[in-house]
Amino acid sequence: MQNQPVDLILLDINLPDENGLMLTRALRERSTVGIILVTGRSDRIDRIVGLEMGADDYVTKPLELRELVVRVKNLLWRIDLARQAQPHTQDNCYRFAGYCLNVSRHTLERDGEPIKLTRAEYEMLVAFVTNPGEILSRERLLRMLSARRVENPDLRTVDVLIRRLRHKLSADLLVTQHGEGYFLAADVC
Repeated sequence: MQNQPVDLILLDINLPDENGLMLTRALRERSTVGIILVTGRSDRIDRIVGLEMGADDYVTKPLELRELVVRVKNLLWRIDLARQAQPHTQDNCYRFAGYCLNVSRHTLERDGEPIKLTRAEYEMLVAFVTNPGEILSRERLLRMLSARRVENPDLRTVDVLIRRLRHKLSADLLVTQHGEGYFLAADVC
């Protein structure tokens, strides 16, 4: 990855000399590369832990090659969309409520201090800052996220990500509009 840019990694959890989950965490801490865990472990807890460690998707073997190809294409498409998301500011940052979301570096800072985000959290925050004040339904937010993070994503995925973002940001920034969705309650510049 240091010599050649990498957009996506297919990674097995059961590696001979390394724990794939720990490798996922290490990759996520220093990179925004797309990570799809492809493994024989189908336990629900393994899936959740894999996604919490920073994987973008988790698929179990055996699987259809065509399904894997579609998942890879979807994730690469979303990665490309995120790269194209250019803020209207000179330094590629969206500023809101004391935060700076840099879409070039895929980073979030508050008062110069970095705040770690998973890829899903980052993408959801991009959705909010590019649609400030607009109510985004759970369905729309789910569609805006990268290739599915679980085999059968549902609307609860959005709720979990909102809860995690509220924990990392000021809790009152992401407002629930009951029966409609969520919106960012901040001016964005």
